[in-house]
Amino acid sequence: MNLVVDIGNTLIKMAVFQEGKLLKKKMGLRQDLLKNLEEIFTTYPQIDHAIVSSVAKTASKAIQKIEERCKLFLLDQQLPQVFLNKYATPLTLGQDRIALASAASLSYPNQNVLVIDAGTCITYDFLNANNEYLGGAISPGLQMRYKAMHTFTDRLPLLEPEEEVTLVGNSTKNSMHAGVILGITGEIDQMITAYRAQNKDLTVILTGGDAQILCKRLKNSIFANSNFLLEGLNYILEFNKSQ
Repeated sequence: MNLVVDIGNTLIKMAVFQEGKLLKKKMGLRQDLLKNLEEIFTTYPQIDHAIVSSVAKTASKAIQKIEERCKLFLLDQQLPQVFLNKYATPLTLGQDRIALASAASLSYPNQNVLVIDAGTCITYDFLNANNEYLGGAISPGLQMRYKAMHTFTDRLPLLEPEEEVTLVGNSTKNSMHAGVILGITGEIDQMITAYRAQNKDLTVILTGGDAQILCKRLKNSIFANSNFLLEGLNYILEFNKSQ
């Protein structure tokens, strides 16, 4: 039984897998990590392997707790990967992007896949039909765009995303919502169109915390999968268990 832990910029996600099947998923804040780990291990004492991915500074106490209970793998650029990494600077490739490319390799073998992760940043990751990771793009996410407008101006308020947005904003708040939401969906649609023009039979996956807000507005066809990164981490763990 496997435990996967994804320490993001905002939230920490944990999941328990058995033979590739997701049994449990839990999300929480950084300060609740130790408590949530104890709950997971109490509920699933059969956990014998774990993997941790972190885009932020990993809590050493949490790492110690996991190592006391099972064999632990820490995801980094040196850990054997399930795809061929052709990134020009492979040692700078983020753990979250490695996990997403791994999930694409698992779920869509021998296919061209574009994975779009709508989180703190929006990342675009492309894996071709030869199982080669070529790279992608990084741009500011929803919250980052709202915070940037508030931080770098004197009068624009700090807003939370809204699903109901009109093309013509009839107030400052509505204009900001239109700029952020419609701007991002326009960017994503254009990216998908550009990738499809260069790659036949492209499969597009949209994942991340803001995927549900954005997916309904996209003109291009996509598959939404909120567990894609967790599935990728479990695949990496299974791959390294057999090494």
